[in-house]
Amino acid sequence: MPDYSTIDRRVNRLDVKLDEEDYGDDLIIAVDASGIKVSNRGEWIRRKWKVRRGFLKIHIAVDVKRRRILTLKVTDERVSDGQMLQPLVEEASKKGKIAKTIGDGAYDTKSNFRYLEGKKIEAAIKVRRNSSSKAGGCMPRKLVAQEYLHDPEAWKRRHGYGQRWMVESAFSSLKRTFGEYVSAKTMQNMANEIMLKASLYNLFIGSTAKP
Repeated sequence: MPDYSTIDRRVNRLDVKLDEEDYGDDLIIAVDASGIKVSNRGEWIRRKWKVRRGFLKIHIAVDVKRRRILTLKVTDERVSDGQMLQPLVEEASKKGKIAKTIGDGAYDTKSNFRYLEGKKIEAAIKVRRNSSSKAGGCMPRKLVAQEYLHDPEAWKRRHGYGQRWMVESAFSSLKRTFGEYVSAKTMQNMANEIMLKASLYNLFIGSTAKP
């Protein structure tokens, strides 16, 4: 019988991927990021001796209709949410044609609006309340800013911004089910561990979905 260490090494060598299902056309995805602790061991020591240990950031794109995680990226805490929108959309586009991308103010950058416009994807990205309504070299963002600043609640209803709760629900379920930390030591193994948990989450969601 293999011992725990052997099983752990074998699991870390697995090439874990999310499902390869074709989701078809008119996909609506919600994107977000959340932090996760590197380990829950030694918390008392870190609090007592003021030793700071970094955390990871998980960036995901969720299909709001099926509630499944389409793609997942793992970075350290220095990578901003906005930087990861384009990689998430590129990866999710391999599973279907994306019609709309929903994101909070962390994704409010001109480069993201230009990118989505170039892909002919509706950008349901909430701009900051102190945003300028001038183009500033980015007409797609100007149009969203003008509409949002005129009436934020009407903009949210019109563009289905409320569906963003699906991605928050996915993070909540992942952390409640599998914990708020990873046990692996190396970055690659941490990413594999998180990907395995996301794959199991999709399996659970698929088994509970209505036919």
